[in-house]
Amino acid sequence: MPHENNEKAPENEKIVPKLVWSDEFDHTGLPDSTKWSYNVGGHGWGNKELEYYTKGRLENARVDDGKLIIEARKEAYDTNHYTSARLVTKGKAEWKYGRFEIKAKLPQGVGTWPAIWLLSGIDPLVWPGNGEIDIMEHVGYDQGVVHATIHCKKYNHTIGTQRGDTLRVPDCSSAFHIYALDWSADSILAFVDDKQYFSFANEHSGHDAWPFDDKMYLILNIAIGGGWGGQKGIDDAVLPQRMEVEYVRVYQK
Repeated sequence: MPHENNEKAPENEKIVPKLVWSDEFDHTGLPDSTKWSYNVGGHGWGNKELEYYTKGRLENARVDDGKLIIEARKEAYDTNHYTSARLVTKGKAEWKYGRFEIKAKLPQGVGTWPAIWLLSGIDPLVWPGNGEIDIMEHVGYDQGVVHATIHCKKYNHTIGTQRGDTLRVPDCSSAFHIYALDWSADSILAFVDDKQYFSFANEHSGHDAWPFDDKMYLILNIAIGGGWGGQKGIDDAVLPQRMEVEYVRVYQK
């Protein structure tokens, strides 16, 4: 009779993550509509932001020369005085756990507030209860400092319990860096160029402290002004400003 192989893989054998989703931005024109949608509007987005996020407008979001360009501009649009774009994968790609790598160069200037982040795909979303993971945030009045943060019901800035950390990246607006997140059932880790600078562990005390077992979607945006980004005002002279992204890659085990 055939020999049955019951040998188990060595326990210390490393499981190599597999690329499950990516955008290499290798075309020209609007962002790939099979991968990205837009959040649209100028109502402040819960942060007193001053931009209007547009849809399908090359001035604010385009792919050119192998890069995604999100551009914030000083211009009248609807009732707002600034425009920008907020691209989301909601409804097109959502993930539970994984490694997220985004190679990007950030805008600069007082009043700019770029972000690379994840929100729960649960609809309707309850914030912060359903969770938020900020892979990278940068505020222009504090040039060269990037932030990684989590938000949940137990830990968030509105009650003074926010969990996050910062890293100095002096050339973040003149050079590309890889902003990465490792998210598992046990922990959330943030990196810049493979340097880990933030960790948040699942304390296994319930959903209020760890809502991060649901699928989440990715957001790329530049806000102008707002409760954090606008704390030192807005320097209109620096606009337009861009966040350029060479690639977005998502890996899972």
